[in-house]
Amino acid sequence: MAELTHFNEQGRARMVDVTDKAVTHRTAVAAGEIHMAPDTLARIRSGTMKKGDVLAVAQVAGIQAAKHNWELIPMCHPLPLTGIDIAFALSDAPCMVKIRATVTCTGVTGVEMEALTAVSVAALTIYDMCKAVQKDMRVTNIRLLEKSGGKSGDYVAEE
Repeated sequence: MAELTHFNEQGRARMVDVTDKAVTHRTAVAAGEIHMAPDTLARIRSGTMKKGDVLAVAQVAGIQAAKHNWELIPMCHPLPLTGIDIAFALSDAPCMVKIRATVTCTGVTGVEMEALTAVSVAALTIYDMCKAVQKDMRVTNIRLLEKSGGKSGDYVAEE
């Protein structure tokens, strides 16, 4: 197991010093799902949810979340993100919205947390936009699909 770098000599949490790390191009792709009833999905698809265009708002929320990830997760570094893309796929069986976030930067630390945060907030935004119609939607399966760049190299999840 790799050395735990987020602890100081006293065993207390610290933000890792990345000063001496090499600048590389870094990419991370994360995904997640929000499961819902067919009527809820139909309203998203037709644009008839009272709060507006659910996926447009969720897309902006996911982008905003990636940009502000360092303010939400204490040990994350502020990063100069160079690209954020949020994509949605609607599925009738099972009934859900699939969310995929791709985040890139050229920097000294990875963008996995930014991609995961983007997916999470996009899913929560869909929930918020649709909760008047359905309260038992389920946000599930948020995970890192792949990452590239940096000292640890590339990672691709086994599906």
